[in-house]
Amino acid sequence: MTLKNRINEDMKAAMRAREAERLSAIRMLQAAIRQREIDERVEADDALVIGIVDKLVKQRRDSATQYEQAGRPELAARERAEIDVLSAYLPRQASADEVAAEIEAAIAAAGATGPQDMGRVMGVLKPRLAGRADMAQVSSQLRSRLAAS
Repeated sequence: MTLKNRINEDMKAAMRAREAERLSAIRMLQAAIRQREIDERVEADDALVIGIVDKLVKQRRDSATQYEQAGRPELAARERAEIDVLSAYLPRQASADEVAAEIEAAIAAAGATGPQDMGRVMGVLKPRLAGRADMAQVSSQLRSRLAAS
């Protein structure tokens, strides 16, 4: 079963169970997928769906942080609830050791020697870790690793 089909089945289950918050988050995800399909005139595969989910989770994290700073904990809680629903569609998150191993492998594959090779190494890492790790954190770890070499 494709990820897109799984999302559709989960939406039906949420409707039957009358889970309003879960249903709202799933419908928002489906709308984002449809919009991307229309904009790019493609049929969404699992990789594209994972990219969309990852982007939506990142947006929700940023929103939750801003709501907390603005003194709106109820809105931050809603964003975090949406993150919980959306995270179910992401692959298992890579551990810190796995990320470090991927960084070392990518540095070796790209033949990187210093910070000037950051873009090349990120080009190798992004497809390997998409949806499995926060790419901003991966980037900062890579930057410190390349600065040390």
